[in-house]
Amino acid sequence: MRILFVCHGNICRSTMAEYVMRHLVREAGLGQTVVADSAAATRDALGMRVHPGTREVLRRHGIACGDHRATPMRRSDYARYDLIVGMDEENRRDMLRILGGDPQHKVHLLLDWTDSPREIDDPWYTCDYDATYADVRRGCEALLAAIAAG
Repeated sequence: MRILFVCHGNICRSTMAEYVMRHLVREAGLGQTVVADSAAATRDALGMRVHPGTREVLRRHGIACGDHRATPMRRSDYARYDLIVGMDEENRRDMLRILGGDPQHKVHLLLDWTDSPREIDDPWYTCDYDATYADVRRGCEALLAAIAAG
């Protein structure tokens, strides 16, 4: 299962989701089964490193994010990934525009797998990286459980 997490700039939420999912996958022993990556729905932050707020909250939870740099989502990603997972409705609209549609129903929001589907607030605006982490963690755990259940 190949998963691409997407947010506006690929320096906060999608990067957080990528590294949280990688951490959970390692803990579950599913490293050969689930691959996580992330990308930006816009070109605003391309090449930038992970936002310090994201880096710090991940560090506090024992999750490293290395030297990640923001990269753009591309139309060709539709063929490369089994799931393309955004954080909010604006991301979904941007993803569908970039992809040219979603005939195989690969595009979702991260909290769609939880018992309370909704958008994940952008910490770039809220400055609440802990709340974003809690939402991302909840979404990744639910998604991984769904994958493991088959």
